[in-house]
Amino acid sequence: MPQVMVEKIKIGGRAPLVLIAGPCVIESEKFVLEAAKKIKEIAHKAGVPLIFKSSFDKANRLSIESFRGPGIKKGLEILHKVKQKLNLPLLSDIHCQKEIHEAAQVLDIIQIPAFLCRQTDIVLAVAKTGKIVNIKKGQFLAPWDILPIIRKVESTGNKKILITERGACFGYNNLVSDLRSLKIMSDFGYPVIYDATHSVQLPGGKGGCSGGQREFVEGLSRAAVAFGCSGLFLEVHPDPDKAPCDGPNMINLEQLAKLLKQVKKIEAVL
Repeated sequence: MPQVMVEKIKIGGRAPLVLIAGPCVIESEKFVLEAAKKIKEIAHKAGVPLIFKSSFDKANRLSIESFRGPGIKKGLEILHKVKQKLNLPLLSDIHCQKEIHEAAQVLDIIQIPAFLCRQTDIVLAVAKTGKIVNIKKGQFLAPWDILPIIRKVESTGNKKILITERGACFGYNNLVSDLRSLKIMSDFGYPVIYDATHSVQLPGGKGGCSGGQREFVEGLSRAAVAFGCSGLFLEVHPDPDKAPCDGPNMINLEQLAKLLKQVKKIEAVL
């Protein structure tokens, strides 16, 4: 499997497990800088390379009343400060074509949200930036359905691709993780990341917003690392119960150190 390089971080092949982590959405500049600093300290102590993530706009919320974040202009300014002050590579998601050029000026990895992974024009436009493309596999797709999306990115000459598994629809308001998908998708030749926090989401489970079962994040993370994923995607927050977005499926910052210690032991055994 070819490795994908994010600054000095290698992803895939026999490279060490990588962590993509941060709060779901940018709540404020102060909040994001403090969270990023703490996550960096935890990851460094655990010996896990870190890519920081947070969204400048959650455009795919169910309710008009849902918190969306500061928007692209202010959000990218804040993320740029994270890069400057903490020297961390950045990942965030875009939601329409007009955001892509501006996002590419700041982000190291541009993420295509799960709900948009089949949108050809968006996939091609992201790929043409030459940036690393993180394709979130839609929860409505089988793992083998990701291959045509990979081919779209490759058609532009861009082979800097990550694939992220985030569970599959299981009835109403529920997701389930089929870890076989990690092997199936990695056989397509690119690193596969396991999104342990969105995989325990209960979409629309609280009526106007999503619920979640964060108590399963640690176990699923351990299982995915044992199965051989190239990295973990975790949304973390200093107080998930008070988070304005995706709180029920985010883990507390205090849990992160314990979880990274566990998965590093599993990685060492492998």
